[in-house]
Amino acid sequence: MTEAATRSRRYPAAERLDLVDDLHGHRVADPYRWLEDPADPATVAWSEAQDTLARAHLDAVAGRAGLAATLRELLSAGSVSAPVWRGGRRCSTRREPGQEHAVLHVVEPDGTERILLDPSVVDPDGLTTLDGWVPDLEGARLAYLLSAGGDEHSVLHVLDVTTGEDVEPPIDRCRYSAIAWLPGGAELFYVRMVEQDEVPAGEQALHRRVHRHRLGTPAGADEIVEGPGLYDDHTYYDVRVSRDGRWLVVGGNVGTARRDSLWIAELGAGPTPALTPVLTQADDVRCTAWVDRDGLLYLRTSDRAPRFRLAVTDPRTPGREHWRELVAEDPDSVLDAARRLEPAGGDEALLVVARSRHAVSELVLHAAADGAPRGTVPLPGPGSLTGLSVADRDTPDQAGRLWIGWNDFLTPPGVHRYDLDTGTTVPEAAAPGTVTVPAVRSEQRAFTSADGTTVRMFVLSGDGEGDGDGPRPTLVTGYGGFGISRAPGYTPSALAWVAAGGRYVVVSLRGGGEEGDGWHVAGNRGNKQNVFDDLHSAAEALIATGTTTPGQLSILGGSNGGLLVGAALTQRPELYRAAVCSAPLLDMVRYEEFSIGRTWNDEYGTASDPTELAWLLSYSPYHHVEPGVAYPAVLLTVFDADSRVDPLHARKMCAALQFATSGDVGSRPIVLRRETDVGHGARSVSRTVALAVDQLAFLAAHTGLEL
Repeated sequence: MTEAATRSRRYPAAERLDLVDDLHGHRVADPYRWLEDPADPATVAWSEAQDTLARAHLDAVAGRAGLAATLRELLSAGSVSAPVWRGGRRCSTRREPGQEHAVLHVVEPDGTERILLDPSVVDPDGLTTLDGWVPDLEGARLAYLLSAGGDEHSVLHVLDVTTGEDVEPPIDRCRYSAIAWLPGGAELFYVRMVEQDEVPAGEQALHRRVHRHRLGTPAGADEIVEGPGLYDDHTYYDVRVSRDGRWLVVGGNVGTARRDSLWIAELGAGPTPALTPVLTQADDVRCTAWVDRDGLLYLRTSDRAPRFRLAVTDPRTPGREHWRELVAEDPDSVLDAARRLEPAGGDEALLVVARSRHAVSELVLHAAADGAPRGTVPLPGPGSLTGLSVADRDTPDQAGRLWIGWNDFLTPPGVHRYDLDTGTTVPEAAAPGTVTVPAVRSEQRAFTSADGTTVRMFVLSGDGEGDGDGPRPTLVTGYGGFGISRAPGYTPSALAWVAAGGRYVVVSLRGGGEEGDGWHVAGNRGNKQNVFDDLHSAAEALIATGTTTPGQLSILGGSNGGLLVGAALTQRPELYRAAVCSAPLLDMVRYEEFSIGRTWNDEYGTASDPTELAWLLSYSPYHHVEPGVAYPAVLLTVFDADSRVDPLHARKMCAALQFATSGDVGSRPIVLRRETDVGHGARSVSRTVALAVDQLAFLAAHTGLEL
């Protein structure tokens, strides 16, 4: 019996197939393809054996009860969202201590507050999540989206805000639907997936259409909005209607491409006219557009501005040749959003422009007429926005005010209010729970990646403690994909880790959006190795400064961040002592074959193209597992209802690592933890605690952190 075969007997048996594909001249082995089928009896038996192994290992870690108590305490702070104003009514979500999900509240013009929608009342089992909500322009009705069991297959409901009762039957197949109301609350635009029997096999998660719905009529009778080049099987749509109901703006993004399409139509009394294209994928720019209260079309765009700029034009002449730059690109910060702020006394209208400088939020004021600078909005400190809102035109008593959803590493999500008259920002609604936050300090450090690029990371450690106090168990995390930024935010797991004596690090990896669209491009497609090099370089910098050692260093990431962890532990196994790989992409040759994987090929590349297959094979974690290597201790966490990243990736990687590793099952285990009835995204507080306890306890056990 070979050494590898002897090692593999420590783990549940997993047959290795002699299966090799010839792809564009590459011989690509796939010994665990049988684990792709979750219903196969062999897969079921293997998964159940992995469940037993994982629980035996995870439940044996000392200090779990105390860690769970700390996490529950920190999560009991709850949260409050920035309000949405409609016709004098104020809508916002709040999660109180003890609640499993955030609850939607409405405050009437007379100050009376009541619960409008509580997911735990809808589903006492806690498996239903509120995926989105949009009140109509008058504040009389509310469209909202619910999904159950983590599948994210949202169902669209409409309720009467006064009675709290639904006004018509729900509409299914509304996953990731945007919603835009027409004035009067009788009609809305939304996005719906095509009937499943009308699409090719394997494409049930694709094919969306923009619909116009009149309340009280069957969804099957809804008008489908049309326009040149509008429908592609990968496209996700955003829909917006101007406050006067005159203009419909539709944005399109093919999967997760860094290019946006844009259409506009002038609405009249009859059916929706065909949309007019403004931008196509061939224009190769990012753009978010809307018609604001002044009747002009605003465009936040990367056109000739990788850190984004704000342009404006008459919606009757929407083409790029007519755009007038209103707020220019800033070379050191990213323009994230803009809101029109109307003063109470009819003075000069302003634009509040949200920027992020190295992932830290800023708010800047500009004249709405010509973009001239008008100062800044004071913020509580280095942190990030969770929301930004102003009152609508039908709530004139709140004019001149800006609501800022805010959090940082130590502050739970709450709301601050900026008053234009006084130029001051004041706390308005803190997170409702009273918690004792551990004494933690944060600093942002710069380091140099493998190719000489300067990259930044946030380092959290005990207050008053520095690198001179000696190395500590350190947990490093990041994302590095899809232009998504990792900003300073309230993270109970980070605080619990530091409270136990560790250090916690968030790296602003390339592939994200922390430094604009160029930062994203520098870490996607053929540039993906830059992301992994950034992580390795961050780890080396932390070791060089005495923050930690390889024996105390762990990494954690989920989804695209799970791919990051998988690549890191296969490329530099000696650099990391332990890893948590959650809901990960790991077989990059076949990722497009499952779920919504094909919508990501603009981010990663496609195996159907010889050049792009070479990119994927250069780092695909599953294909870089080598026998005889002492891999770090690895915990893979997956969710059976995940409709984005199929758990098959983790199953195949787990089997491959268990077969290959030379590490001892006791000191460097490879284990797979799975959950049912929960998916890729939102989950209840109790589920959040249970997952975080297992992840942190695993990493603590293998890096020497005493819980």
